[in-house]
Order: sequence, then structure tokens, then C-alpha cells
Amino acid sequence: MHFNFDFTAVQTLWTLTLAAHLVLLVVLLGRDRARRFRWFFIGIALVTLRLIASRLLFGRMPQLTLGEIFLALALVSAIVGLLVIVELSRAIFRGASRGAWVVTSIAVLAACALVMAAWGPWPTWASVVPNSIYNALNLLQLVTQKGGMLVDLLSVALGVLAALLGRRFGAGWRSHAQQIVIGLSMASLGQLATQGIWLAITKTAHPHSMDEYAHMMGLREKLLNANSALYVLVLIAWIVWLWRDEPGSAAPAADQPSEPAPEA
Repeated sequence: MHFNFDFTAVQTLWTLTLAAHLVLLVVLLGRDRARRFRWFFIGIALVTLRLIASRLLFGRMPQLTLGEIFLALALVSAIVGLLVIVELSRAIFRGASRGAWVVTSIAVLAACALVMAAWGPWPTWASVVPNSIYNALNLLQLVTQKGGMLVDLLSVALGVLAALLGRRFGAGWRSHAQQIVIGLSMASLGQLATQGIWLAITKTAHPHSMDEYAHMMGLREKLLNANSALYVLVLIAWIVWLWRDEPGSAAPAADQPSEPAPEA
């Protein structure tokens, strides 16, 4: 008996990503992690919603309407991503003083702003002035792209700070907050690396034929697939890490000894 599977690499990675998200949501709810990491749970749920919507709506709605929906979802995801950074920062550096919080936050935001200003071409002002529906969509796309990049840069910065100082404030490598940050920083590094490599390719490559252009697009697809595969690995790591209890956490009620029976 022969089985024929017509799944492409993109379809396979999409299926694995969706399945991993659903399992992660079950773990967050079943192991009572969603209450502690509320914004992280909401962020995972939003990505799951975007994955399902992309499959159900693509090709079934006008492109303009579809663009509006996904840009709005991307904007909400970027805002939630910033809240996730705040949530995890508070969990890892809960013992830091207010002054250290302010100084570090300003320094990290300034460094990220400099990177964003120097990264990639910026659209012309005339193309983003919201005097038409297309310009409004261009402006929304710019905000979501830069918002997503800011979340990625902050995730990497938080990962570095957590690795250097997390143990000092009681968040060791095996704490759930530290493990979530490790996964976020790895996923963000993959995203930034993909964008950086593609930006370098577009600046240096000048295809002169359809074959050369197809080859360049093939490289782009491989980069995106590699980034998606890395994200699937991060999701699997989160599932394993968050299923386990933190060291020193209280034993589950079922494992605790029952009260001694009263003496006769």
C-alpha cells in the first residue's frame, strides 16, 4: 500500500505550528500557567487565531478587506507583545529598584529606537499620509511592522538581561519566566536574522532574468521556512518547560499527604 502526501513544506510547517500552539494553550490552561502569565497566554491565543484566520479567509475575501483584517490583528498582536515584555520583566526583575527600572528601560528603548531608525528603507511621507484608504493601510502596515520589530528587539534585550542578571533577582534558568524569555529571544533572533538576511539580499542582488528572480524568491522561501521551523522548536520547548513545575514549587494537592486520622 502506498501513501501519497501532497503537503508542501509551507503547509507542513503551518500544520505543525498550529498544532503546537493548540497544545501550548492546553498546557497553559491545564497546568494553571495562564493565570500567572496572562498576557503571554493572550499572545499565544492571538497567534493561533491569526493562523486559523489565514487559512479560512485567504482566497475567500477581497484583498483589501483581507489586508485590513490582518493588519488590525497584527497591530493588536504587537501591542500584546509589548505587554508580554512588561509582564515577563516584572516577573524576572521583581526585586529591582524603581530607579534601576527607569534607567534600564530608557537605555533599552533608546538602543532599540536607534536600531529601528537604521533598519531597512522607510516609505515616503506622501505614501503614508492617511488621505486615502490605501495610504491609511500603508501607515497601518508601517506601524505594525515597526511595532513587531520593536517587540523582537526588546525580546532579545530582555533575554540578554535575564541571562546576565536573572539569577541575582531570583529568576534562575529553570524558572518559567526565564524559560519563556529564552524562547521569545530565540524566536525574535530568528525573525530579525531572517529580515536582515533578506534585506542584504535585496540590496545586493539585481536579477536580470526570470530564472534569477525565481532563484531569489526560492531563497526567500527557504529563509521563511527555516524561521518557521525554529519557531516550532521554540513552541515545543515551551510545552515541555511549562508542563514541568518550577524547582521548589509546592507539590500538587494529589501528591501531598493527607491529614492524619484522629486518635480513637
